Amino acid sequence: MTAAAPIVRISDDALALACGADAVAAAFAAQGCTVHRVSSRGMHWLEPLAEIDGQGFGPLGPDDVSAVLAGTSPKAVGPVAAHPFLARQQRLIFARAGITRPLDLDDYAATGGWAGLEQARALGPAATLAAVTASGLRGRGGAGFPAGIKWQTVADAPGATKYIVCNADEGDSGTFADRMVMEGDPFLLLEGMAIAAQAVGAGQGYIYVRSEYPHAIRKLRAAVELAAPRLAPFAVEVRVGAGAYVCGEETSLLNSLEGKRGEVRAKPPLPALAGLFGRPTVVNNVLTLASVPWILAHGAEAYQAIGFGRSRGTMPIQLAGNIRHGGLFEVGFGITLGELVHDIGGGTASGRPVKAVQVGGPLGAYHPPADFHLPFDYESFAAADGLIGHAGLVVFDDSADMRAQARFAMAFCAAESCGKCTPCRIGSTRGVELLDRLGAADRQPRAPDAVEALPQMRNAAKAPRGSAAEIALLEDLCETMKFGSLCALGGFTPYPVLSALKHWPEEFGA
Repeated sequence: MTAAAPIVRISDDALALACGADAVAAAFAAQGCTVHRVSSRGMHWLEPLAEIDGQGFGPLGPDDVSAVLAGTSPKAVGPVAAHPFLARQQRLIFARAGITRPLDLDDYAATGGWAGLEQARALGPAATLAAVTASGLRGRGGAGFPAGIKWQTVADAPGATKYIVCNADEGDSGTFADRMVMEGDPFLLLEGMAIAAQAVGAGQGYIYVRSEYPHAIRKLRAAVELAAPRLAPFAVEVRVGAGAYVCGEETSLLNSLEGKRGEVRAKPPLPALAGLFGRPTVVNNVLTLASVPWILAHGAEAYQAIGFGRSRGTMPIQLAGNIRHGGLFEVGFGITLGELVHDIGGGTASGRPVKAVQVGGPLGAYHPPADFHLPFDYESFAAADGLIGHAGLVVFDDSADMRAQARFAMAFCAAESCGKCTPCRIGSTRGVELLDRLGAADRQPRAPDAVEALPQMRNAAKAPRGSAAEIALLEDLCETMKFGSLCALGGFTPYPVLSALKHWPEEFGA
C-alpha cells in the first residue's frame, strides 16, 4: 500500500513570501504532498519554514525539498512547538500562529474562535465592559491607555450612532505584529471588534490599513465577507490609507477616514466623545482588539494574572535590526531587555557587540547595554526616559553612528509632519540643520546670520557658537518639540535624539 502523501504546512505570510515560500510550496506540491498555507510561526530567520507532522525544516529553498521528504535534510530543526524560541513564549494573541489557515472558518472555530464573542453576547454590554476593565488591558498601540476606560466613555456618551475604528496603520520601523495578525488570524481581529461593538453599542466598524500591506488588505476583505453572518448586525469595512506615518495618530486617522487631509486634530474633544463624523468612537490598535477575545473566553482574572506591575497580559515583541534570531516573541510583561536581545534574539547577526537597541519605533529612545536590566513594561521604560510604543526592538552593533541615527529621527519627523503645529514642522528641520553642523568634519563655530545679528533678536546668539552651545540649543529645541507639539510625532522625536546624546555624547562633539 502506498503511504499517504504528507501534509506540509508552509506560511503564506508576507515575509515568508518574500523569502521564497511560494516556490518551496510548489516544489512540495510537485512531489505529491498536500500543502496547507498557514500563518507564520514568527521565527523569521527560519523562513521559508516547512512543518511536517510537527517537525520543522528551514530555511528552505525548492532544491531542499527532496532531502526533506527523504529524511536526510540537514535543515531539520526538530519539533517546532518545542523549539526554544517558541517554548519560552506565552501566546494568547498568536495562539494559532503557524497552526491554522488564515481564511478557514472551520480552523478558526476548532481552535476556540468565536468563544469570546459568544460569551460577550451572553454577558451583555455592562458585564463585558466590566471584564475588559478588570483585565487591566491597556492600549497596545503605544500610549498604554486603559482600554476599559475608553470603551466605558464611548458607551456612556449620548447618541445612537457610534463607531469602532481599528488603527492598523502600522508604520514603525521594526514592527510587524499587526500585519501578522491581519494576514495570519484576521477572524481574531474581527471578533475583537465585534465584542467592542457589543459593549459600547456600535453598529459599524472600520479597519484603517496602510497601503503598503497588500496581503493584509486582501485577507481582511475576504475575512470580512466570510465572517459577516457571525458579526451581524455589526458590519465592518476595510479602508486603505495612503501611507502617511502621521495617520497612525488617531485624530489624523479619523480625518483620513472622513476623506480629509491626514492632519492632527486638537483635543478636546476626545474621539471617544466626538470622533468619526463627530460621533463617539472607539479607536484601538490591532493588538488591543485582538487581545479581547481571550479575555472574554478565559476571564479577566486569568488575564490580570499575567504581566508585571501595571502592565497586564502579554505583549507581542518584535525583534528586528542587526539580530541573529529576528521574529515575533509574545510573552507577559516583565521580561528584561537583555533577555530579549541576548537570550531570545541571540545577539547581533554580525557577531559584533551590541551598541544600542531602539525600542518603540523610529520615535523610541536608544538604550545602551547598561539599560538591559530594564523590565519590559510601560512604567519601567518611562522612568528610563524611554517608551515601549508598539514593542518593536531594532538592534545596532558597535559600528552604528549614533549622531546619524539622531539626525534620521529629525529628518523622519520633517518628512512625515502633517505641518499643523510649528514645533514639529519647523523644529524638526532646525534639528536636522543642527545635527548636520555637529557632524561637520571641520566643525567650525557657526557665526550668527543676518537675522540673528539684528538688535531686536535679543535671544539670538550674537557670537559664534561652538559644539557645546550647539548641543545646548539642540536640547532646548527638543524640549520645545516634546512639550509644544500637538501629537506624538513631534512630541516623541526628541526621545531618540536626547537618548543618543545622553549615552554617546562623544559622537556629537561633546
